[in-house]
Amino acid sequence: MYLADQIRFNGQIFLRHRVRTGLLLLAVGLGVASVILLTSLGEGARRYVDQEFSALGNQLLIVFPGRKETTGGSPPIYGTAPRDLTLEDAQALDRIPSIEAVAPVIAGTTAIAVESLSREAIVLGSTPEIFQVRQLEVSQGKILPNRTRTEAMAVCVLGSKLKRELFGHSRAIGEWIRAGDRRLRVIGVLVERGESLGMDLSDMIIVPVRTAEQMFNSPGLFRVLIELTGNADASRTEKRILEIIRERHEGDEDITIVSQDAMLAAFDNILATLTLAIAAIAAISLLVAGILIMNLSLISVSQRKREIGLLKAIGASSAQVRQLFLGESLMLVSLGSVAGIIFAWAVVLIIGRLWPVFPIFPPWWSMPAAVGTALLAGLVFSIMPARRASALDPVLALRGQGG
Repeated sequence: MYLADQIRFNGQIFLRHRVRTGLLLLAVGLGVASVILLTSLGEGARRYVDQEFSALGNQLLIVFPGRKETTGGSPPIYGTAPRDLTLEDAQALDRIPSIEAVAPVIAGTTAIAVESLSREAIVLGSTPEIFQVRQLEVSQGKILPNRTRTEAMAVCVLGSKLKRELFGHSRAIGEWIRAGDRRLRVIGVLVERGESLGMDLSDMIIVPVRTAEQMFNSPGLFRVLIELTGNADASRTEKRILEIIRERHEGDEDITIVSQDAMLAAFDNILATLTLAIAAIAAISLLVAGILIMNLSLISVSQRKREIGLLKAIGASSAQVRQLFLGESLMLVSLGSVAGIIFAWAVVLIIGRLWPVFPIFPPWWSMPAAVGTALLAGLVFSIMPARRASALDPVLALRGQGG
């Protein structure tokens, strides 16, 4: 039997059994679509993390107080370290030739008030270098002046969201706000920007690092952000940083240095593994579709005994009958896979338009893997019904018996 004849024959079978055909197409289509969509979410998460790290600059090192090896876990970001990482430590690191900029950071929360309006906000105490390292820009006013590297000036830069909530459409530059027990003059407003590594920069207030020291009564830094020069060797710079800290901290290497590349590689590995795990879970739905194909095919064999007997009576061999049933399953799976791919891409495009900040996109291997798994499941689970059909005795089959 020619391929065109088999396709025409299978098409007639599909039209004759519309409910069965629809169920099989729905099962396969949903299975293929679920694999593509779930892997798209994993790939989107990976791309989102790449974008977030790209926003931090080309080469970035983050220095935390406390040493990972001595604590047995992550660096003590929010807890206490054996020794404070101070502003003087950060200034000493700024003298390394391969370092472009050093931005010491003190973080805390306090009440921000303007007249009768008040709300809690995150306060970042830093120097003008924070704008270079984090690639921050102001839409109004100016950034922190150079004097704030050493002086506790009563100035601040507001995030765009915080400015809208406190001042609405009124001008904020030159106005005074109350942060905790201090009065600060607004000298700048950040450009509108979404979250970056889980921190909503538009909902923060940036103050001089010395001012933050006094506000939170803490000389210890939250972390130090370091931007390297374009041709810097990150590993050599890390060694030099450790040497300086060891000299200043009486021989102790009580800091943890995390590089941007190391963080990105770790996130990539985690998200790649997660995406594969999600794909494996989604592929289970294709196995369920395969079981449905087998059950409906077995029912189809019992209902089409006379048809099978007639085919054998006019000369069709057992191999040809088996080929008919296998071809029918594979054709159904192929049509269902096409429908699933179209549906998945439609959902991806809709999500991309509704949430453009999240770069959802199916990885290159998701569609071949989904379609290949669907075809394999359809082939494997249709073997038994095809064998049962090919083994029917033509005489008994014409009577509706046998099997």
